[in-house]
Amino acid sequence: MAATVAAAVAATTLTAPATAAPNPNNARKMAQAVKLSAVMEHLEEFQEIADDNDGNRGAGTEGHEESAEYVEETLEDAGYRTKRQPFDFTYFEVVSSSLVAEGTTVEQRPMSYTPSTPVGGVTAALVAPAVVTGCVIGDYAGVDVAGKIAVISRGSCSFGTKAAVAKQAGAAAAVIYNNADGELNGTLGAPGDYAPTTGITRADGQALLTKSSATLDIQAITEARTTFNVIAETRKGRADNVVMLGAHLDSVHDGPGINDNGSGSAAILETAVQLARVKKLNNKVRFAWWGAEELGLLGSEHYVANLQETDPAALKDIATYLNFDMVGSPNHIIGVYDADESTYPAPVPVPKGSAETEDVLTDWFDDSGQAWVDTPFSGRSDYAAFIEAGVPASGLFTGADGVKTPAEVALFGGTAGIIYDPNYHTPGDDISNINTGALDIMSDAIAAATITLAQDTSAINGKRSSGKSGKTASTDEVWEGELQEAS
Repeated sequence: MAATVAAAVAATTLTAPATAAPNPNNARKMAQAVKLSAVMEHLEEFQEIADDNDGNRGAGTEGHEESAEYVEETLEDAGYRTKRQPFDFTYFEVVSSSLVAEGTTVEQRPMSYTPSTPVGGVTAALVAPAVVTGCVIGDYAGVDVAGKIAVISRGSCSFGTKAAVAKQAGAAAAVIYNNADGELNGTLGAPGDYAPTTGITRADGQALLTKSSATLDIQAITEARTTFNVIAETRKGRADNVVMLGAHLDSVHDGPGINDNGSGSAAILETAVQLARVKKLNNKVRFAWWGAEELGLLGSEHYVANLQETDPAALKDIATYLNFDMVGSPNHIIGVYDADESTYPAPVPVPKGSAETEDVLTDWFDDSGQAWVDTPFSGRSDYAAFIEAGVPASGLFTGADGVKTPAEVALFGGTAGIIYDPNYHTPGDDISNINTGALDIMSDAIAAATITLAQDTSAINGKRSSGKSGKTASTDEVWEGELQEAS
């Protein structure tokens, strides 16, 4: 996510907005209306919910249910109707885990969807593949791994591939160590035929390679459950030119998820509350609090797939999608998804209109004199399903497990050489983890972009409106159709 100081400072030069904004005071007024204190009140509620529910708000848990109820009650008090869109998923939870090597306990984090070891764990010799990354069966050529614990380096392929290949090679369990500084908290992607697998730091991995044996004990639950997305939209504005905002509401099961992603959820919630007070909107604004993002972007994928199957016209009615996943990181950057690929080539085709969506956000920062940097349009969050379906998108990000550079410190302060959120995916991601300065900057930008696009998306899709819809169906019919369950 690095950018040179010169390039980033150049990005902050005041320029005329690329979008055809309505009254420029609207954006300022909306940003002023979305107060940091109100956003923090929402985060405090999420923290209290986590505290009352085993320290997390993960999908399929009571903590997520209560988080959703709070969002729904807040929206309904502001005048919205809310809908839940249910979907099935595979629930995963680690009940207990430990790794002990020759009497020394090693800090570790089991991979999501790992199978359990036998009760009492696997006690076995430690062995590394001939090729340290262990991505194909040939990487174990000449190595006797049968019944042993494979010690594998991160890199070159997915964690799921490493765990599956280790099982194929005969390993009783696998330990994957990081190839850079920092904890390793990964996922195997989905249930599969894996060796029981956990993750450790690079330093612990190097130390483990000097040991002869260890005991890995993982007891986990993997079962079918149902969770849901929460959807709400404005009553005003044309229904065939919808601006959509989204943030995932679930946390990891290891912590309360106040930055990831209580921050995005709270910011769009307060934006929705204040937007309900606006007397006239040209375009409908739809808000989504996604479920099961931490288990593989499942809620947003379900939403888009359901529209593709049951109502593709409604998918085309989405003018653009803006994603907000982690906007209060303690060692933050002010990052904008690089939809115009000016810094980072995107790994997927970028829909037309995405660059113009990015411009709405960067223009706000430029006009405010706020430094910002591009962050990769990588598909790592809930916008992935939208861009794959051809919907324009962009969004904001203050950083997760990337390492902050000296150039970014020059722009935003903080500490170089450590990750943007040192408590990413840990129990430490609580209310004390939030950088309120970053959250304030990002909340203002979210509010400003929302009202700007609610009034005018012409730079994105050429549509201008006085708020009247070209649809013949009533708003209620459109609303119900878009949430129809796929058969």
